[in-house]
Amino acid sequence: MPRDPHRPLRADAQRNRDRILAAAVRVFSEEGLDAHFERIAREAGVGSGTLYRNFPTREALVEAAYRSELARLCDAVPGLLAAMPPFEALRAWTRHFMDYVTAKFGMADALQAVVASGSDPYNESHRMIQAALTSLLEAGTTAGEIRSDISPADMFAALTGIALTSGKPDQRDQAERLIDLTLDGLRPVSRGCVEA
Repeated sequence: MPRDPHRPLRADAQRNRDRILAAAVRVFSEEGLDAHFERIAREAGVGSGTLYRNFPTREALVEAAYRSELARLCDAVPGLLAAMPPFEALRAWTRHFMDYVTAKFGMADALQAVVASGSDPYNESHRMIQAALTSLLEAGTTAGEIRSDISPADMFAALTGIALTSGKPDQRDQAERLIDLTLDGLRPVSRGCVEA
């Protein structure tokens, strides 16, 4: 019997669910739509029954795995800002963003099947990522580490462009160099360097 989505999970059940979602991202990224539920259950260290109780259909599992990756990306912001200066937090977050994009590319076929089934796993993505970038950029601007004329939409467009051209796993080094170049452009310009 599928679980009631409105009832909170016990701690052990939540751990199982989290392990299933992490395994699903890995397996769908490697195998696409051909991924077997049995392999996902095995990699998660749970039985097939546990997987099916949580995710009765392939589409439900794919969508939940994608949403979990998105939440992990966006939920990382407060911890990063608490642990390091804002500019470094933004730099660290962009690496998380590239991990998210790599997983999304790997799951592309599976996600397209979810969309074809009538669901929209992307409906909150843009808003959530923009909110994460807003927090990071505002913290950087307040600290004087980031220019004030950079909008979250500008930063999202830059990261998306880098992801589209260099977001595949074998292009990660190039993507990180491009991100570093982009981030260098966010630093405030020193008044002494403006006049030639």
